[in-house]
Amino acid sequence: MSGHNKWSGIKHRKGAQDAKRANVFTKMGRLISIAAREGGGNPESNVKLKFAVDQARKFNMPKDNIEKAIKKGTGELKDGSIIEEIIYEAYGPGNVAMMIKTATDNKNRTFNEVRSILTKSGGKMANEGSVAFNFRQVGNIAIPVTAEKLDETELAAIEAGAEDTIYEGDMLIVYTKVEDLWKVKNEIEKKGFPIEGAELVWAPLQKMELDQESSIDYENLLEKLDEHDDVQEIYDNL
Repeated sequence: MSGHNKWSGIKHRKGAQDAKRANVFTKMGRLISIAAREGGGNPESNVKLKFAVDQARKFNMPKDNIEKAIKKGTGELKDGSIIEEIIYEAYGPGNVAMMIKTATDNKNRTFNEVRSILTKSGGKMANEGSVAFNFRQVGNIAIPVTAEKLDETELAAIEAGAEDTIYEGDMLIVYTKVEDLWKVKNEIEKKGFPIEGAELVWAPLQKMELDQESSIDYENLLEKLDEHDDVQEIYDNL
């Protein structure tokens, strides 16, 4: 789950080549395990887990895989590994600031492999804090919408507690405070509007542009990172 995310200009989707089912199921399974560990294994009382499970079902992830991932997260299934969420700070070609979110059961392996991908693609790892100060964490909700329904949908989002909205193509991007993400999502759904995606993202405080050559190199880097099982999300300041 490559290319710019259709939800917003601040995140890259991990989906252009999602026909690679094993890769997708691995990524989704780790998201489910992390959500279950953080909030328990009941999707009805753990909104983050419920959303992760719903997303996995959209990718036709088998029920057994989902249940196994939940049990792994809650500790019911003990295989000696613990999934951790780790964000690496980096610079890509053209000095693009990057926040690379991973879910891994071996952080030393993941660090070395991500660093190798960056180095071979004209990027480099950055010291902790040297990139993160350029970003702030916000809630991000994507609502499919037509131009005719835009005003109605935007008003519903604002009434639900949205901080800001941006219309991109066929999607209304709703931004929230971190602590309000799931509350706003639930309120929007109660009003009858479908949700395509909801998560916490890292939004850049300032954006930059790349020249054509650097842009091609950067897209190649994104594809290589997206293919890595441990890489969940990539945020940048483009």
